[in-house]
Amino acid sequence: MAEPTISSPSNPRVKTLGALRRRRIREETGTTLVEGYDELLLALDAGVVPVAIYGCPELMSSPRAWMVLTMHAERSGVELVRLGHRAFARVAYRDHPDGVLAVVPAPGYPLARLRLTPDPLVVIGERIEKPGNLGAVLRSADAAGAAAVISADPVTDWGNPNVIRASKATVFSVPVSAAPTEQVLAWVRERGLRLVATSPQAETDYLDQDYAAPVAVAVGAEDVGLSEAVLAAADARVRLPMAGRVNSLNVSTAAAVVLFEAVRQRRVAARGG
Repeated sequence: MAEPTISSPSNPRVKTLGALRRRRIREETGTTLVEGYDELLLALDAGVVPVAIYGCPELMSSPRAWMVLTMHAERSGVELVRLGHRAFARVAYRDHPDGVLAVVPAPGYPLARLRLTPDPLVVIGERIEKPGNLGAVLRSADAAGAAAVISADPVTDWGNPNVIRASKATVFSVPVSAAPTEQVLAWVRERGLRLVATSPQAETDYLDQDYAAPVAVAVGAEDVGLSEAVLAAADARVRLPMAGRVNSLNVSTAAAVVLFEAVRQRRVAARGG
């Protein structure tokens, strides 16, 4: 049974939700926000158990959305709270919210707890500053069937609501971790992964590398690229051929291009080609 509607934007619970926009509060509480009906359903399907679910029926496109939230809340014993339009607007971070928000445990595992599949394809994003870019890298990794995505020398946290939004909540379905670059490189070596680093200055075309074996693909922030530590540790450095005036792609686009070349090679190998 849902609580009575919270209508005031100054309600203490509404203020608590708004505080989760700050990284310090997310880290102190170990929680974050998921906004959006589709995103929340994906998180639930991935096994996430919310701390609480908040809904504004008047913003929902269909009455069925509230019914589905009620069903999930009753099934898992999670509190479902109804928010009024003004209260929901105070905590929403989308321009056009659909009336669904949940507090969930923050995503991510320590490096040591990441469990890799056989012949894993791992993505490493170093010092990616923009949450939208980090989330987009993760979304491409999910589509490519990557075993894990690791944020090296992280600038933003995996629980950033805009990371969750840009990833379409795949941050809950793909194992993710964050650690200093030095620890990430040691982790790669310990697991016998071949490290392929992307760099506009590399001489080797990305198509001329083998991604069918266990591999970690490293991409860096668009403005500074990968650190010298990663480039020095790499088994191969590759570039994407650029025919225009710019010398690099957005980091999420570059990651997608290389990842789907890995997917192609792995499919060919699986067919015995």
